[in-house]
Amino acid sequence: MPKLYRLNALQKELRDTLSLNYDYRLEVLDDEVRANFIGLHLRSVFQPIVDLKRNEPLGYEALLRAFDHKGNAVAPPAAFRQAEVAERLVKFDRLCRTLHTLNYLNMGKGIGLLFLNVHPELLVAVNAHGKVFEQVLHQHEVATNEVVIEILESAVSEEKLLVAAIANYRERGYKIAIDDFGKEHSNLDRIWTLSPEYVKLDGSIIQQAETNSRLQRILPMLVEIIRELGAEVVVEGIETQSQLELARHAGVNLVQGYLLGRPAAAQQWVEEASPYAIS
Repeated sequence: MPKLYRLNALQKELRDTLSLNYDYRLEVLDDEVRANFIGLHLRSVFQPIVDLKRNEPLGYEALLRAFDHKGNAVAPPAAFRQAEVAERLVKFDRLCRTLHTLNYLNMGKGIGLLFLNVHPELLVAVNAHGKVFEQVLHQHEVATNEVVIEILESAVSEEKLLVAAIANYRERGYKIAIDDFGKEHSNLDRIWTLSPEYVKLDGSIIQQAETNSRLQRILPMLVEIIRELGAEVVVEGIETQSQLELARHAGVNLVQGYLLGRPAAAQQWVEEASPYAIS
């Protein structure tokens, strides 16, 4: 386990880099970096994205866990809405991504890619907002090509802004993943336009495929088309062995879900000998 950063130095660094005032606080508890901001207690958890061919994680998706002052869980969308109401959305997003990165670093080198979600309203602010986060990465020797920016493409209606934002991230070295594909108004034309490295199929697809024979026939074709468009498919929401077998049958190599590992603190993935189970 790498040594955690000195807390006082880290506080100052984030205050300077993220333009945060004194209305936030970092703490280290149980070898985990945590934060307090806008009345919320913030933590990072990570879920593996498993490469079935290599039988090891391609990387980990960072997920936010937020709690109010009474210790009650606050769903991430509600936490971001609270930040928006408080007019702290940009700083809240910067702090969350930085928190995820610091905990990811404490998992050690060579653990794979870090998958990070970007708030749709801030996606197009890559020139200013994105550069600040990139400075944090550089200060901690994390290369941008180790980070995958996850984008809900259906949440951004302006095609030109979306294309420009993705091009900007890619020029800086980041990889791109389209998240929750198939959940709402996703279309294959946008995959062609955006050229992501990864397309994450919404978990509802594999779950419906368990009982829908037509979808079972279509799924391999969808995977092949996405590959022809230059992206690797990640099937989300794998919760049962039969869902895992359906993904394998469809030719999918990358999977994510409770069957492979529930979201957990970074330290758990360091300590567990078998962080996920595949049979």
